[in-house]
Amino acid sequence: MKFLFDMLPVILFFGIYKYGENNQDWAHGLVSDYLGFLIAGGAVPASQSPILLATAATILATVLQIVYLLVRRKKIDGMLWLSLGVVVVAGGATIYFHDDTFIKWKPTILYWAFGAALLFGQLVYRKNLMRSALGGAMNLPEAVWNRVLYAWAAFFIAIGLLNLLMAFVVFRSDTGAWVSFKLFGITGILFAFIIIQSLFLSKHIQEDAQ
Repeated sequence: MKFLFDMLPVILFFGIYKYGENNQDWAHGLVSDYLGFLIAGGAVPASQSPILLATAATILATVLQIVYLLVRRKKIDGMLWLSLGVVVVAGGATIYFHDDTFIKWKPTILYWAFGAALLFGQLVYRKNLMRSALGGAMNLPEAVWNRVLYAWAAFFIAIGLLNLLMAFVVFRSDTGAWVSFKLFGITGILFAFIIIQSLFLSKHIQEDAQ
């Protein structure tokens, strides 16, 4: 359930973009009626409306996630606050300048921020954030925790670079293909990496238990 909650803005972005892409008049009408005052020049071509509408929906969904957690008196992860800041800035720039370059950078900025946080905590404060997050669920040697942290930091850096490659090289002229990759490609790669990490950790947990 938490995974679906966390993925809600990404899924909403994909769904609204794809629907708007196939119904540009509908998307253009909503953008003109509700986002026109936020757009430089006040108007955009119909072809740009799907990405602007999807971006606005993503910003709203992220804000509502935080409001929901505040109302329920739930803990709000620092990652969600960071995601809100990035999506508001990058998404706001996308809408104002009606230029999808900014929203395409958003995943990369987030991934690199996550990777930088892991490395900063480890190298500056000598605090392994992966152990802080997962230490209650498993007992691993210090050297293994360090490998896990560096593996995740490297993964976040690599997936950020991959997003830029797909957004601005492979799918440079096909925003719809990038939107699909953002949901299915990146999510699939993330799941694959988690499985690999789980197999690695299970090996060391078994060894530690013997």
